[in-house]
Amino acid sequence: MSKADKRNKFLAVFERIRTELIDHMKSENMPEDAVTWFNESLVYNVPGGKLNRGISVVDTVAILLNRPLTDDEYFKAALLGWCIELLQAFFLVSDDMMDGSISRRGQPCWYRVRDVQGLGKVHNIAINDSFMLEGAIYHLLKSHFKRESYYVDLLELFQEVTYKTEMGQLVDLITAPEDNIDIRKYNLDKHTFIVRYKTAFYSFYLSVALAMRMCGVPDVYELNGKTIEAYKEADRILIPMGEFFQVQDDYLDYHGTEAEIGKIGTDIVDGKCSWCVCTALTYGTEAQKQLLYENYGKKGADQAVQEQAVKDMYNDEQGLNIPRRYEEYQRKAVAEINALIDQIPEPSAHEAVEGNRLRRDAFRAYLSKITDRKA
Repeated sequence: MSKADKRNKFLAVFERIRTELIDHMKSENMPEDAVTWFNESLVYNVPGGKLNRGISVVDTVAILLNRPLTDDEYFKAALLGWCIELLQAFFLVSDDMMDGSISRRGQPCWYRVRDVQGLGKVHNIAINDSFMLEGAIYHLLKSHFKRESYYVDLLELFQEVTYKTEMGQLVDLITAPEDNIDIRKYNLDKHTFIVRYKTAFYSFYLSVALAMRMCGVPDVYELNGKTIEAYKEADRILIPMGEFFQVQDDYLDYHGTEAEIGKIGTDIVDGKCSWCVCTALTYGTEAQKQLLYENYGKKGADQAVQEQAVKDMYNDEQGLNIPRRYEEYQRKAVAEINALIDQIPEPSAHEAVEGNRLRRDAFRAYLSKITDRKA
């Protein structure tokens, strides 16, 4: 199946889920304008991204089972994938408000939409809209998985990962408060903590862990005389993978265009604790650090000039050369992650048929989706 066909099949499940959520709203006797508003929020915020997180649930289930999925298996895996996309939408709608972002996925951020089907502007209603996107996750899980033996495991995964992500967001926000940015507090260790909590758990670990639960992978099992703690093994690989992904994101925010990445990069002007600035602070000269202190995270009439001054310093091939440092980082990170994957004991052909054992290909497939990405 082509990438486009795979995406379209996954999107077809969204339409089924959207209809189900809207029908539920109607069954609660919600006013017509509220139903219309929620429908617009779903369509605007949920299906517009690359969908890697959601589709990866389906891909991982298929790899673990090592066979084509039945229609019911595909729907359940895709529904779990869409629950991650709903979680992503919840995070992005609220995050864009906190950051005062301008665009997302090539369109205005939801809170900046001026009119929703003649019902008025979004503005602060986006706060409640984000809550409803999260609430939809638990409604869908209850509707479709309540009778499954792993239902509580799904609930705990979503709740724990959401909480960890919000912890990471808190550290990010207080490390770089918009009204009092002090980049002297930034360093690569703090960056690693933020991105592991804010991004890696929900963007990487969650997809694979949900697939593992659906396939019946136990917490612990024996293989070739070795005790395998399956979810700890997944964490050991996927959290560094998520860190790598966020470093890519930080790099693309400064180096990519809006056409390439679907948004206007704002990390420099917003004073974000980005891998790029942490790297510059770690390896820069005193003069280069002083330039950052004077120009990074500055807003006002001269912000475009100050932002460009930082970019020029990043781009200096005879100086910091952030593009070269990023290429070196990427090569090293991919090699280290592949080495971690190679340490997973592979099940025999008979054991693999069961689908309840870890397989290296599940992790390799995820890594292949993000290596050398441009957006």
